[in-house]
Amino acid sequence: MGLHIPVGLAFEEWEHAGRQLSGLLNSSSWWLGDWLVYGKAHYADRYERGIRAAGLQYQTLRNYAWVSRRFELDRRRPALSFQHHAELASLPVDAQETWLDRAERLQWSTKQLRNSIRSEREGRSPQQDTAAATRRLAVPGNRLQWWHQAAAQAGTELEEWVMATLDAAASQVLENSERRLSLD
Repeated sequence: MGLHIPVGLAFEEWEHAGRQLSGLLNSSSWWLGDWLVYGKAHYADRYERGIRAAGLQYQTLRNYAWVSRRFELDRRRPALSFQHHAELASLPVDAQETWLDRAERLQWSTKQLRNSIRSEREGRSPQQDTAAATRRLAVPGNRLQWWHQAAAQAGTELEEWVMATLDAAASQVLENSERRLSLD
């Protein structure tokens, strides 16, 4: 009913464990969805009893099954989460494939995928919205941990904290630069 973490676990080991747990969580959504699809097809008369036995919310299980039905095993992208696929499940297959390709190639988070879809629907170019978000920055682990702590203390997500901090720094530098130009 819990996870025992040894005292003194190195950050890298802790981080590795998080990636593994995340992978299990992602897989379990697919497994439950596939389990439900199979159950409905093979045990229609006892299907609801099986759902109750799983002990999860009916709507959650229903969503898992719906996404699983919309993405056959050979169309699922291991590099993308179940949530990525769920974002695209209501789209036609060709649009799903296009968005899956983009999300995989650009290594988008679910939020970046959702925002890009929204931008396209609103007539904005997804490239305009995602160009900055898809750039990579090598950050030493100790700094990243430090920034996570600062973001948590500020009560915000790391991405939002980084953006706000960089925007404030850029504003200050540009204002100082403009002041110097006006004094010359």
